[in-house]
Amino acid sequence: MRVTVAETAGFCFGVRRAVDTVERVAGEGAPVVTLGPIVHNRHVVERFNALGVREAGSVSEIPDGATVIIRAHGVGRAVYEALQARDLTVVDATCPFVERIHKYVRGAEDEGRKPVIFGSRTHPEVVGISGWCADPLVVESPEEFEAWLVADPERGNQPLALVAQTTSNQNLWKKFGEITKKLCTNCKKFDTICEATENRQTAAAALAAKSDAMVVVGDRTSANTRQLASICSAHCRRVFAVDNAAELADCDFSGIHTIGITAGASTPAWIIKEVNQTMDEIKTVDTAATEESFEALLDASIKTLNTGDTVTGTVVAIGTTEVQVDLGTKHAGYIPCDEVSADPNVKPEDVLHVGDEIKVFVVRVNDQEGTVQLSRKKLDGMRVWDELQEAADNKTPVEAKITETNKGGLVANVKGVRVFIPRSASGVARGGNLEELKGQTVRIRITEVIRERRGGRVVGSIRAVANEERKAAQEKIWSEIEVGKKYTGTVKSLTSYGAFVDIGGVDGMVHVSELSWRRINNPAEVVKVGDVIDVFVIALDPEKRKISLGYKTAEMNPWNQFTAKYSVGDVAKVKIVKMMPFGAFAEIVPGVDGLIHISQIADRRIGKPEDVLTVGQEVDAKIIDIDAENKRISLSIRALLEPTLEEQAEALAEEAESGEAE
Repeated sequence: MRVTVAETAGFCFGVRRAVDTVERVAGEGAPVVTLGPIVHNRHVVERFNALGVREAGSVSEIPDGATVIIRAHGVGRAVYEALQARDLTVVDATCPFVERIHKYVRGAEDEGRKPVIFGSRTHPEVVGISGWCADPLVVESPEEFEAWLVADPERGNQPLALVAQTTSNQNLWKKFGEITKKLCTNCKKFDTICEATENRQTAAAALAAKSDAMVVVGDRTSANTRQLASICSAHCRRVFAVDNAAELADCDFSGIHTIGITAGASTPAWIIKEVNQTMDEIKTVDTAATEESFEALLDASIKTLNTGDTVTGTVVAIGTTEVQVDLGTKHAGYIPCDEVSADPNVKPEDVLHVGDEIKVFVVRVNDQEGTVQLSRKKLDGMRVWDELQEAADNKTPVEAKITETNKGGLVANVKGVRVFIPRSASGVARGGNLEELKGQTVRIRITEVIRERRGGRVVGSIRAVANEERKAAQEKIWSEIEVGKKYTGTVKSLTSYGAFVDIGGVDGMVHVSELSWRRINNPAEVVKVGDVIDVFVIALDPEKRKISLGYKTAEMNPWNQFTAKYSVGDVAKVKIVKMMPFGAFAEIVPGVDGLIHISQIADRRIGKPEDVLTVGQEVDAKIIDIDAENKRISLSIRALLEPTLEEQAEALAEEAESGEAE
């Protein structure tokens, strides 16, 4: 007979953590009480009873002065409040994966969603989850959930949040997803089945499919053990569920050639060892030397660690100097804080949380002390090297931050890996200042990757990416450009006859005559290098790759600006710009001047404009005429002055004469 052990069997992380917590607290000497059985395994409970650990069914049963341990299944909000009211010392051993469900349902109700919990109504984990909800719905099967939805069609439109007991059957859980797709319009589904449970179920199913019989070891009150037996029954014709080794005597192994063995998450290692010893004593088991004993198979199933391995673990604590990680082995795993991230500014608590599953690199194994030093930074670094090699092979640009300069060029950081960028590949012109790039994030092409045992060398190029991007941009511009099309560009250089503007990888020229509506002597009077301006295409020559651009638009035309703002009769503040014998010219808006005739400067006769006005002086003037055809404007200061006594008398005389005429 051949015996095979499932890859995953025995205590899961949450159970091991809870059991270790009880052992630690019991060893401190104070009276210890667990709120309910610490795990669903009577052998574990009996062992703790022998150590003086007592079990309480409710908060009221806990004696004063006792230290209370909350089991891995967790409890509801009301229980925490009752414990706090009793002022008891509480040690919380709730599984982090169960705590995560508590957060999910609390957050769901805050969003206005109704929590739907898949699991056994009487299971303490489900009771605890429900205790964090105001109005949860607990269903024990996908059929029950579907019937609830069908009973009232409006329920399908209700905001729902779907969670599952951590030890639920993965295949049944998938059916919930199918139901929500069919009947729900606003449902969030959280995958809360513990990964260890899923792995254990998957391994058990695979082993059962190739075995004549399966032995499932665990307490009959354990939900996950019952799930294992159910899963095995679907793949194997004979399944033996045993609580301990003594029950193997009642199992009929006759005619069986292959046996698979698995164990529930709450099954302690010593129970599995006892089953092993009993299996070796069963006469129907083939004891030929070529067969491995169950003990050897069990030992082989226990994970071993070697320096250089990549392993998966669960974060169990975050301290000031290290992060503790459970690896599912006898070793105590830890990550020094400076090995959590390549970024020295990152704190462990910023990127890791208790309960997180993470992959880590094994730096050093100390079997004597039972510890293993781990590094997340090294694993991330190895992953980055793979990414850099892939980027180099595929010629894919990557983002890099320039951290320093040297005589040869630049040094950049790509996810913690130093990348050298030669000056010739920096994209900075000869004689340019490399320091200007320091601190900037740029896109580079990885041109060389040399990996060595203790690091390696990576070379990159900014210029290669810039050239490719510019070439791609040029092709796009030339495929779409047409006369009249508008672009936003950057002034690249100035000459005596105009300005060259980059419109996105292609340079066009704005002639000096197209820069301004007024006459200018130099483009620098209007724009400077680096200015971002709006331009439009006046003409283009695709063969010679030449583009003529315009900058001055109809909206910029000073005359249009003037007519849009002023009319005859309006008063404007004007600036005297030029004196003539017959009057003074004044600027109304930049580029538009008006004439104040000498007769309109003052309320008296003057010899010349300079007697009253000076160049640069600002005065209020009334617009008395606009000659749109010749673009001429007549202004008057006099029209705004109070009339003199002589003018008033003349006006009265004119009124009198007109009255006599009537």
